Amino acid sequence: MNLFNVYPLYNVTPVKAQDCFVWDDKGRKYLDLYGGHGVISVGHTHPDYVAKLKKQLDNLGFYSNAIQNPIQVELAKKLGEISGYPNYDLFLCNSGAEANENALKLASFHTGNSRVISFHNSFHGRTSAAVAVTDNEKINAPINKQQVATFLPLNDIDAVEKELQKGDVCSVIIEGIQGVGGLDEGTPEFFKSLETLCEKYSVILILDEIQSGYGRTGKFFAHQYYDITPDIITVAKGMGNGFPIGGVLISPKLEASFGLLGTTFGGNHLACAAAISVLEIIEKEQLMANALDVSAYFNEQIKSIPQIKKSKGKGLMCGIEFDFEVGELRKKLIYDHHIFTGGAMNKNLLRILPPLTVKKEHIDTFINALKEILK
Repeated sequence: MNLFNVYPLYNVTPVKAQDCFVWDDKGRKYLDLYGGHGVISVGHTHPDYVAKLKKQLDNLGFYSNAIQNPIQVELAKKLGEISGYPNYDLFLCNSGAEANENALKLASFHTGNSRVISFHNSFHGRTSAAVAVTDNEKINAPINKQQVATFLPLNDIDAVEKELQKGDVCSVIIEGIQGVGGLDEGTPEFFKSLETLCEKYSVILILDEIQSGYGRTGKFFAHQYYDITPDIITVAKGMGNGFPIGGVLISPKLEASFGLLGTTFGGNHLACAAAISVLEIIEKEQLMANALDVSAYFNEQIKSIPQIKKSKGKGLMCGIEFDFEVGELRKKLIYDHHIFTGGAMNKNLLRILPPLTVKKEHIDTFINALKEILK
């Protein structure tokens, strides 16, 4: 049997990793400024993280959600405290797509409606409803298009209200900062107006913080820069530092009932141990403060590179835009300078999503490599 060939692969085979570095099967060392799509939040194989997972595995790796699981309760309490949402409920699942799928389902249950407002260049996952509200025709199969989704320009609040007035919308879903789309984001005024309109028309506001959350921007969630309170917040990626886990943070206005949502593997013992460890490390090592400090340094250093036309994002969710496509630049960074970076739907944008433990010296390494390639 062969693997189903859906991923274009770089010719690199990682076999070992530590903090911000990865080693391949040839013994070559790479600086990881992408973290596997922003998944590595507290650094590869952090010793506290590894120890907590090993200890949990020695005791109990998995049992279903049909029994008491105190580790889930511990995770919910800690996440509520650190994120600033102690009065919200937590539903645990396995991925970002699944988190968004359940968020959309909850909104539809609550309102009795099915249409969703999403935005141009959005990305919310690849499962049925999540991909239907993702603005990418290439990955939407006919079965997904049965979902009713309306895509609007980002920051056009009049267009949003015009659609909400029709009375058939269950939710508005928006990323704190667009990830795959290219690090565009709503203005503070747009986010505030969005919150107001969703309240006015009894529509659920879903903030997709799957890539922009978990301290990456310097606040726990990107939307906290705008002083808004969404009805539902979805998380994944950095939540488990590589262990598959996702979550839905749910406002008290949405009521639970037995059987409303469900999952076999979601919130399993190992996943919860990983997620608790991540929160403990973020807190103990003050990684949100580090994200702000290093990103300020990054933004200062890139001023010395005239080929960069624009910088985007917040904290350690960074994008640098050129007036040319960056595909070849990424290859040179990987093969000639051993540095991992990311791309986006915007082909001129280089995405930087390092572990939150990244240091200024790592930024220097990247800047020097970029100058060498571009000179």
